[in-house]
Amino acid sequence: MATRLPTFYLSHGGGPWPYMTGEPRRRHAALEASLRALPELIRRPEAILVVSAHWEEREFAVMAGASPPMVYDYYGFPEELYRIRYPAAGAPHLAERVHALLGDSGLAAHLDSARGFDHGTYSILAVAYPEADVPVIQVSLRSDYDPQAHLRLGRALAPLREQGVLIIGSGSSYHNLRQFFRGEERRQDSAQFEGWLRETLESAPNERTGRLLEWERAPAARAAHPQEDHLMPLHVAVGAAEQDPGRVLYRQEDFFGAITLSSYRFGS
Repeated sequence: MATRLPTFYLSHGGGPWPYMTGEPRRRHAALEASLRALPELIRRPEAILVVSAHWEEREFAVMAGASPPMVYDYYGFPEELYRIRYPAAGAPHLAERVHALLGDSGLAAHLDSARGFDHGTYSILAVAYPEADVPVIQVSLRSDYDPQAHLRLGRALAPLREQGVLIIGSGSSYHNLRQFFRGEERRQDSAQFEGWLRETLESAPNERTGRLLEWERAPAARAAHPQEDHLMPLHVAVGAAEQDPGRVLYRQEDFFGAITLSSYRFGS
């Protein structure tokens, strides 16, 4: 029997940082180290499925192209960062399988053959799998950000773990851009929310699921996530490993000087 792969919720940092140099890259040093070590924790996947904070649709969508293009979904960066490439192949057959699993679970979804990789995907894979030699697909969020629906999405995807598919939720454990570069509030808010998050994700599975459904009751919840696009990938990663223990993979208390940021692993 194939080994079941764990799932991951990864904070992906700011914009196309792995393709940058100097201070913008150095600020991500601890995150980069954690991503570079990720392949050592698991067997080599047959394919990678990323649920990125940077793709949402009215219903779930599945990337289905054989050679996905790039999506440069950031602003104000040097011109050369709009020519970078992460040349991984897509996986149309896996996309069909994912679409069928979602349908079997009663989740409306469609295939999207034109969608490309956004920076929620290539900012982590350019470090973890720099050779781009593992096929990659993305699955979108649903734009209503319903926590239950995203847990259900993860449950629907769970069988893929035994078929060599690495499931990654890519977001950020703190994502308040208005406060990101200023204010002592960001230090306090991110630390408070991170404390709740770690307690939640390392708790018993049934308790963990219940707490995630009511995440808005967490300390500093809306201060840490004014919009929950960067949190819902976590729900997918947990849903796909709902009975497995969670543990911290990366934690940093001084990201950009003051922010507490983290990533998590679910399963052995």
